[in-house]
Amino acid sequence: MEYAVETISLTKIFSDWWGRSKVFAVDNLDLQIRPNEVFGLLGPNGSGKSTTIKMLLGLLHPTKGKAIVLGGDGADPKINARIGFLPEESYLYRYLNARETLDFYGRIFGLVSKLRKLRIEALLDMVGLKAVANRPVGTFSKGMARRIGLAQALINDPDLLILDEPTTGLDPIGTRQIKDLILKLAERGKTILLSSHLLADVEDVCDRIAILYGGKIQSQGQVRDLLQQTNKRQITTDALSEETVEKIKQLVRAESNECVVTSPMDKLESFFIRTVTTAQQQAQPTSGAVSTTKIGDFLTQQQPTESILDKLVSASVSEGTPQEPPTTQKVVAAADSGSEPDKELLSRLTRTIEPPQPTPKARDTVEAQPVHAPSPVEEDQVKEDILDKLVGRKRSEEGRTQPTDTSQAGDTGDA
Repeated sequence: MEYAVETISLTKIFSDWWGRSKVFAVDNLDLQIRPNEVFGLLGPNGSGKSTTIKMLLGLLHPTKGKAIVLGGDGADPKINARIGFLPEESYLYRYLNARETLDFYGRIFGLVSKLRKLRIEALLDMVGLKAVANRPVGTFSKGMARRIGLAQALINDPDLLILDEPTTGLDPIGTRQIKDLILKLAERGKTILLSSHLLADVEDVCDRIAILYGGKIQSQGQVRDLLQQTNKRQITTDALSEETVEKIKQLVRAESNECVVTSPMDKLESFFIRTVTTAQQQAQPTSGAVSTTKIGDFLTQQQPTESILDKLVSASVSEGTPQEPPTTQKVVAAADSGSEPDKELLSRLTRTIEPPQPTPKARDTVEAQPVHAPSPVEEDQVKEDILDKLVGRKRSEEGRTQPTDTSQAGDTGDA
């Protein structure tokens, strides 16, 4: 796959009631986004950014042209399952809380229960909503709704992440958090398409950008190449004395140029974040979202982890392995180690083994006969009867033994 996203003469024309062409929202758009790239799609209102995104997702059919997403059609369910999308306005069920919302979207992607729970807790912690996870999302502010919307876009661990105005309504710390998240996702190998009006945010995270106007690309390329002013030079040093600064100015004037020497300004965003971070370290209470720098393990891992199915199979195999019978030594060893012995094991070792009860025969319908142990005399008599059967002798009524063969009887009489 050469490109993660590619459009070929992509065009969308909105018609009026009579079918006449009215608005060219997107006009012959040729766009290429490489895998593992953060691409910024910029432009003023009505330039065709949202329309392009909807055609990539299969939500709108192009008038002409073609859009290829992850090697296929964005409307294909198999391709769509590998895409995470944060729309400009998050459409959430206002009566569900944050956990229920993420569980709902996890079920749509077919995630098993145990995997859903792990990802939900990781995402809630990542977007800073774990403390308010049981509140209905209908009571969330716009910034908090954007946070839960971002978590929803990441629940399926997508290969392509499409973000439409992701930082709208977020405070500066939340904005910085989203930018850090985008950079870390790009390090993992994900492709990110970012559409935003906040150009400073795009400048911080995007590798390449394209600027749309009237549905057409007006300019595109690497951010550094587009913004760098090659006809000027900038020198940054530590604090210098006034004499040194004056010497530098004289050297610059010698080349018929003018220079301005000033102290660099810190960004207001950085100053704001340092101030709030200090307050958080002092554990000062707040009723809003708590910003963290944690990223879900399933989003930052470099190697694929063992799937839930593999864990279930391995668990079932271990359960089927024959267990060694419990012994008294094991219980003593468990007690010496300080661990509490299993109650079932103790009961199996200490219970009394009862003798087997005789099973009544079918003919004993009136009253069960008493069972008594045979006496020593009776036991000897049984043994003698068995011996007589083996040698072929039979016992007379008086108790004397007589041979069963007639020839043997005659020999015995002569004797």
